[in-house]
Amino acid sequence: MPFKFIHITDTHLANPGLKLYGLDPRARLDAAIADINRHQSDAAFAVVTGDLTHWGEPESYANFADAMAALKMPYIAMVGNHDKRVACLDGLKAAPRDPNSFVQGTRTTEHGLFVFLDTLDETSHAGEMCAKRFDWLASTLAAAPADMPFVVFMHHPPFPVGVHAMDEIALKQSAEFAEVIAPYRARIRHLFFGHVHRPIFGSYGKIPFSTLRGTNHQVWFELDAAATDHLASHEPPAYGVVLIDGENLVVHSHDFLDTSLRFPFAAPAGMDDRDYALNFPAR
Repeated sequence: MPFKFIHITDTHLANPGLKLYGLDPRARLDAAIADINRHQSDAAFAVVTGDLTHWGEPESYANFADAMAALKMPYIAMVGNHDKRVACLDGLKAAPRDPNSFVQGTRTTEHGLFVFLDTLDETSHAGEMCAKRFDWLASTLAAAPADMPFVVFMHHPPFPVGVHAMDEIALKQSAEFAEVIAPYRARIRHLFFGHVHRPIFGSYGKIPFSTLRGTNHQVWFELDAAATDHLASHEPPAYGVVLIDGENLVVHSHDFLDTSLRFPFAAPAGMDDRDYALNFPAR
């Protein structure tokens, strides 16, 4: 069986009982966790790639921790531009911490070293990696055995994705990031990130990447750089189910609140398949 883990991003929890853009982020995270527990409980762990909260308040981290306590697997909590580093580290045991108190760390798995990066700049919504964080990343990659592959997680993408409003607040040090990982590109099996609240998949150079919708609100799909409005939306929330074996890494994006009709492909007994397909009653 493939190794399985869960990718969750951009939960944006507020303090208990509060709605955000007309939606209840706690209720939607609860629904995601319930669905994961029901259908994906064999996953090894979950990774939440930042924007755990919307305003970085201690009560919001307590709300997040309370919700995640129901998850039937361990999880790693990362920071995004809406988070506050100290409040996150104080409130969440699941947040990694490097020697400089950045929210960075690693997890060794049977399919390589999973590397979790801190791209938070508390003065901007754009991403930042300072010299200390780059030094930690460089030394972490260099210290791994020469045949060990990597899977990398961060909140901000280190390259433009085409959604202009989000590209303006991507990782500022994209060139420096590319330089640090350059000797290890062939060993990075996948790059996971959050931030853009869109289902986007492709390759960064030759590194495959993926990102997902958040569990609360989304960023509307707009590629026109001249568009004046930066729009959010109530598109369906999602979480990712990732399957890895020795050769392949597969990412499934699951719209866990989808209520569209489910039906058998095959006709009921005694009915012709063609008649069934052509005369199916839509609801």
